[in-house]
Amino acid sequence: QVQLVESGGGSVQTGGSLRLSCAASGFTYSMYCMAWFRQAPGKEREGVARIDDDGSTAYADSVKGRFTISRDNGKNTLYLQMNSLTPEDTAMYYCAAVHGVSGWCSASWTRWANRPDVGYWGQGTQVTVSS
Repeated sequence: QVQLVESGGGSVQTGGSLRLSCAASGFTYSMYCMAWFRQAPGKEREGVARIDDDGSTAYADSVKGRFTISRDNGKNTLYLQMNSLTPEDTAMYYCAAVHGVSGWCSASWTRWANRPDVGYWGQGTQVTVSS
């Protein structure tokens, strides 16, 4: 049974930091591209960052230099270190997984955001940043 369980969300003030985690089980984690997406109220889901099975990373322009995605294949866990948070980062954050050979982890990976039928998705963790 595939599971992606996010944790680490919460409420912080502008300029604060949070570290999200996503514990994966039920599939061969090391062979999968992993990503973080987020959805703010009234907005479409958007890609935040992704890390391929070879460790290569990509980020949305809005989070470059502030967020860092990483993975621990020994612990089957995905991380998102978020620094210098602003109210614009307030959203539900989701982790997702897709097989590394699927093609969804390419340069156009952000199109994955609105395809809940692609790969596996977690239930999300809420991040709220107050001014």
